[in-house]
Amino acid sequence: MSRPFRFGVVAAYAQSHRAWIETARKAETLGYATLLIPDRANIGSLAPLTALATAAEATTSLHVGSYVFSNEYRHPVILAREAATLALLSEGRFELGLGAGVGEAEARQLGIDFPKAGTRVARLEETLQITRRLFAEEVVNFTGKHYTLRDVKGFTGPMQQGRPPLLVAGAGERMLKLAAREADIIAIGSKFTGRGPDPSDATLEQKLAWIREAAGERFSELELSQTIYHMQISDSVSELAPSAGGPPIPKQAFTTEQAVAHLLEQRERFGFSYLQVYEGQMENFAPVMALLAGK
Repeated sequence: MSRPFRFGVVAAYAQSHRAWIETARKAETLGYATLLIPDRANIGSLAPLTALATAAEATTSLHVGSYVFSNEYRHPVILAREAATLALLSEGRFELGLGAGVGEAEARQLGIDFPKAGTRVARLEETLQITRRLFAEEVVNFTGKHYTLRDVKGFTGPMQQGRPPLLVAGAGERMLKLAAREADIIAIGSKFTGRGPDPSDATLEQKLAWIREAAGERFSELELSQTIYHMQISDSVSELAPSAGGPPIPKQAFTTEQAVAHLLEQRERFGFSYLQVYEGQMENFAPVMALLAGK
């Protein structure tokens, strides 16, 4: 049985407190499930945790989340504490998205190390293990290659709101297999070069095969997600970066009916039910969401 559709809005900027509140409330009013913020340190965007807390306080049903936190920027215990706090204060409306890092260029701008992919994925794997244990155990001891914890108090008692859903984003084989083992939601991405989509990137069929292989019996429990920045509900076609500093995404024009048919086909073929649009697409996609509601 297919999962019902849900949509998220990825937003990163606001000129004022009022403008940010208006964005959050508009997303909620239009029927979006989540408001999501990327974790980019050098594009002039809002800081995720503060902005997400503000959005949650200004809304009643809208979930908020990271899309996604860079594991290289924070210690897993510190991030898990922030996640537990936001889950508590939003009354369970927080979604924790994690990734292995934005890219070497941003790390170089910040003057910090950017380890090779294998190291970053291994660090993220330990972070996911630590996060799960912190939400399940009163005291956590952990010895890994990258992190060591001694008698760290878990988030039980008043802080225990249930572990936030874990979303892991990735495009390569190792990341997708890790997500298949550890995440609740997998955001299947694409690889890019400085000029656009990487022609050497694996097909969606191959990526799903990796996920199925690693997930085993838990595959049916996974929620599959992807951005649909390429879809434009209009008669024009253009190229637009989804966020400042992001790769150019070729856009394709769809009527509302064509978009509905396309997304139904994508869910049937690949299993995508959780879809993210960029803030600038929010109003145009509202009719699409309305037609897909309950399907």
